Amino acid sequence: MAERRTLNVNGRSRTITVDDPDMPLLLALRENLGLNGPLFGCGLAQCGACTVHVDGKPVRSCVLPLSKVAPAQKVVTIEGLSQGSRLHPVQRAFVEEQAVQCGYCINGMIMQSAAFLAGNKNPSEADIRKALAGNICRCGTHTRIVRAVKRAAGQA
Repeated sequence: MAERRTLNVNGRSRTITVDDPDMPLLLALRENLGLNGPLFGCGLAQCGACTVHVDGKPVRSCVLPLSKVAPAQKVVTIEGLSQGSRLHPVQRAFVEEQAVQCGYCINGMIMQSAAFLAGNKNPSEADIRKALAGNICRCGTHTRIVRAVKRAAGQA
């Protein structure tokens, strides 16, 4: 039976109709709200491509049941990370460091990095690598990604 759910996504209250309240948040974001920033990668919370923020914390939306997201919780996707037309410092640093190759992991890398930098304003390279260890990039832009996070640390 269809059920209506209210979500606070990117600063807006949105109501959707779903058949399964335990569907992954990722599917609700992509299929019901048309937000294609969070990507489906592994479906097992192991690659990080689906990372979004829930109340400021990075979560793997591919395994988070929609029923576990309360209407008052703030969900932020890559689309909502910027401030209007102004890129978030992490997004800007990824562009400046040319940290994107194929681009599949980048949304998750940016979301993970933004949450990490919110609590660590002056990370070491080892801190950055540890924080991003759960995000998989197969293209080999790790060095540029680490440089981008380090650059953003001075701006975030």
